[in-house]
Formats: sequence, structure tokens, C-alpha cells
Amino acid sequence: MTESQIASVDLAADVVTLTEQLVNIFSVSHQEQEITDAVERALRTLDHLEVTRRGHTLVARTHLGRDERVVLAGHLDTVPLNDNLPARRDGDLLHGLGTCDMKSGDAVILKIAATLTEPNRDLTFILYDAEEVASEFNGLRLLAESDPDLLAADFAILMEPSNAGVEAGCQGTLRVEVRTFGERAHSARSWRGVNAIHGAGEILNRLAAYEARRPVIDGLEYHEGLNAVGINGGVSGNVVPDECVVEVNFRFAPDRSEQEAEAYVREFFAGFDVRVTDSAPGALPGLDRPAAKAFVEAVGREVHPKFGWTDVARFSALGIPAVNYGPGDPLFAHKKDEHVPVADIIACEDGLRTWLTGPTPATQQTGESR
Repeated sequence: MTESQIASVDLAADVVTLTEQLVNIFSVSHQEQEITDAVERALRTLDHLEVTRRGHTLVARTHLGRDERVVLAGHLDTVPLNDNLPARRDGDLLHGLGTCDMKSGDAVILKIAATLTEPNRDLTFILYDAEEVASEFNGLRLLAESDPDLLAADFAILMEPSNAGVEAGCQGTLRVEVRTFGERAHSARSWRGVNAIHGAGEILNRLAAYEARRPVIDGLEYHEGLNAVGINGGVSGNVVPDECVVEVNFRFAPDRSEQEAEAYVREFFAGFDVRVTDSAPGALPGLDRPAAKAFVEAVGREVHPKFGWTDVARFSALGIPAVNYGPGDPLFAHKKDEHVPVADIIACEDGLRTWLTGPTPATQQTGESR
């Protein structure tokens, strides 16, 4: 590769142009080296930041001695290409792979990193790899395990798409297999066996009668859900089956731990064989923290609970309250016609800039800078 072919990002460009530049650097999961190299080269030109690289994850930090430290984080990888590169501007929308999920959010992070040399809070910028694939590869997870000190903060903002609004915390997720057992027999003599699929009727009846819990946490109403998402059973067209498996997904509010969620599901399906196949904790919104309160006030947007699971849960596991705040509608993530409104990108940059340059709670009380 010649020097002219080396990917680069221009931190002096406006945030929309910077989004385009990031989108046009191919970075499907496990192929993030080129974009990480380009972002690292750009960040290392900024004297006010200490830059650390772990694999294809970058951490850039200020050290200004502020009373609070805030993390701004985003992933650099995308899902596979779907005939949606290069980026294309169409009026008020920017189209292309990763525009919504989440290179527009990454562009906002980089603009804030480049231009705010004296923010009112110390800042940690994290740009990581492998978010769109199995958790074992997730760059943020690996960083939390290898260098938890690099994630230390009072508050974290994950720039996942949220329509430029604030979505606080996230619900946890638990997947289980609920089994019924029977005895095989020829279907012509079915009375000689026990039909496991028929036995699953009680599982489905319980799910149909389920009433969702809707706890209010920090003023936000979460809505739990317990649903069958798959069913498998049967041996042959002329055999009474001896096993049936109903796959169930429990989306639980963040005031439950994983252990409490599992205990609830096991009690709900008492009398059946229940096997856990996947589990991830939720994240409390933490809107009672000073930094979170000031952030919500500065961006001036209504706060909603996050029902899906995101990497904010990784921060919560470290005791760091976190919210989702990023440009784009998450309904367009991973779609061929993925796009982001230009207005969302600008609004997120402006919102963060207002918050990070305005008075902190301490200076509001005293009128002085610490």
C-alpha cells in the first residue's frame, strides 16, 4: 500500500464529513486494523491526550485534575457489507454501512476529543473493536478485564444510536431452554408412548398468562418481557416424540441481578427442566449521579429507559452509571438502507459540547472554577 492509499481521518473536518471518512474505511468485525490505525494516527497528534492502544481498541484520556471523569465510548466495527458502501449524502441523510451503527457516534467522539482541550470534566475516549460479534471478542470487555483502570470514571456515555436522545441504563437478558420429556412410540399406537410436544402446552399456557413487571427506577418505567422465541421437537412423521424444547428469553429490569432473574425463571417454570444458555446483566440508569443530572439538563432531551441490551452494562458492572446517547434511529442499524440524519450528528456534538463547557455543579454553587 502506498502512502496515498493509507486510510486517514481529518479531525479538522466538520463532524458530518468526519462521519463520511470513517464510514468509507472498511471495518467489518475482525477487520478493524485499518480504521484503528487511522484513528490512532489522528489521536496521537493531539498533545492534550494520553493515548493507549490494546489490540484494536484505543483509549485517549485527559489529565486535568477535574473533580469528575466521564467516558465517551463507541465501537469501530460494523456488520458485513450489504452493497452499502461508500457513504452517500442524500439531502438531510447520510447513507452507508455504519452511518447509524455507529460511526456517526464515533465521529462525535473524535470531534470532542480533538477540539475540547479544556473541558470542565476529565474525559476518557474509548473506541473499540468486535462489538458486533460474540462477546468473547468484544474489545470493551477485554479492556475491562486487562486494564480496568483505563475505564475508571464517574459516568459513561455510549454513543449507540438513540435518535439523538438519552436512553438510560439497559435491561438484562437471560435465555433458557425449558424441556419436556416423554416416551417414543409409533404414532399409529400413540397410547403406548408419551408425547413430549403435548407436554409443552403447559409451558406455553404459563407464558400466555404471564404479566409483565414494570418497575420504576430513577423515574423511568422499565417493562420486563418473558417470551417463547423458539420451539423444537419431533423425531419423524410417524413417531411420538420423547423430547420438546421451548427456548425462552427473559428481558429483565436492571434492578434484578442475573442470579435473581434466573431464580425467577426457574420458579416460573417449576416442575420443568430449565437450562440456562445465555445471560447478561442489565445496567442501572444512575440518573441520581451529579454528572448524569447535569448531562440530561444540558442536552435538554426527555430520558427514556433502554429496553434492549447494550455495552452500558459493562460499565454498570464496574460501578459506573451509563446512558446511551447517539445519532441515528436504531431501527435502521444493520439494514441495507442504513442511514443517519445529519441533524442528529450535529445535535449530539452540540449537546456534548454544551455539557462539557458549561459550569459543573460545584462551579454553579460557588461561581468559581476549581
